Amino acid sequence: MTSSNQPFNKNTLQRLLIKRFGMAVATYLTISAIVAVAYCCDLFNVPGRSVMLLLAATAISQMAFLGMFVSGRNLGFEDPSLTEVQMLVALGLTTALVAMLDQARGTLLVVYPMFMLFGLFQLRTWVFFRCACLAFAGFLAINLYEFLAGIGRDIGLVVLQTCVLGVVLAWLNLFAWYMQQMRQRMRKRRFALQAHQETLRGMMRQLEDMVATDELTGLCNRRHFLRMAAQALETLTPGRQHGLALIDLDHFKRINDRYGHAAGDRVLQAFAAVASGCLRDGDMIARYGGEEFVLLIPDTDAEVFHSCCERLRVAFSECKPVNVKVPNLSLSVGMTLVTLHDNLDEALHRADQALYQAKRSGRNCSAATWDLADA
Repeated sequence: MTSSNQPFNKNTLQRLLIKRFGMAVATYLTISAIVAVAYCCDLFNVPGRSVMLLLAATAISQMAFLGMFVSGRNLGFEDPSLTEVQMLVALGLTTALVAMLDQARGTLLVVYPMFMLFGLFQLRTWVFFRCACLAFAGFLAINLYEFLAGIGRDIGLVVLQTCVLGVVLAWLNLFAWYMQQMRQRMRKRRFALQAHQETLRGMMRQLEDMVATDELTGLCNRRHFLRMAAQALETLTPGRQHGLALIDLDHFKRINDRYGHAAGDRVLQAFAAVASGCLRDGDMIARYGGEEFVLLIPDTDAEVFHSCCERLRVAFSECKPVNVKVPNLSLSVGMTLVTLHDNLDEALHRADQALYQAKRSGRNCSAATWDLADA
């Protein structure tokens, strides 16, 4: 009997169900071989035609189930494995088989638990119990009918067979209940483990953010920027270039000395807010150290890059840090362009030379390596 609770896609699920259905067919074939042996040994109390009809009914029922699986109609049911239906059909056929037997009835009672085992790990406890009750009721009905019909049987043997079947089915029900409890506990533990894993992933993301972010400004720190910038340079292709700039807040030491370090922190935060507002998604800016910042703008040219840096410089000069009054804010920018096969350290060195030139020119301005080369 086939079933599946796994979150597979439909094709994979159907292949698994058909494979498990093959196990059920193999069981039927094995029992059919035993039936043939019993028939050859003349252990049936009915004509051979009745035995053939039973085998034909078995084959027709399994062909019907195979058609359901091959056509995919089973997927429209709540349980696409049709486990309970297959078990009921099997128990009905088994009851009919037992009713046809004579002395071998007790021997073939083992067929009942064989079919019940197919639903042991899949059916809910009360459904499994219902199937077991139907199996026991069917066997009991056969014996009551024979007793009322006056068919001679050894009463002691009938009582023993009934008790044995009842005990076996009761034990299977108890074992099925135990397995369901174990599955529920394992499911709860799996859900708890998944919840812990999600918590750990969240903590890891927080740690990664802490490692990659400057605590004061909220911008990327130097280490994260260098890693991201190196990756950006690796993706460069011929004809493309990135803009790289070093930015230094002018007279920052004087701000700390005159207004205090708390005011200096506010100025750094104000610059971070201005930069975040001026830049596009995909532009990278990070705190490089102290009052120095580094900027990388992908896929740009000299004119656009210069305009972006100037816009940032003007916006910072007009901003007002929170809860402090620091007049005449300004910054200096050193710019360079990075092309294919360029080295990041060399590019940073060029930007630093341009920044030095901006400071020599009186600060509060931008200088670019391409201007220095033209000069």
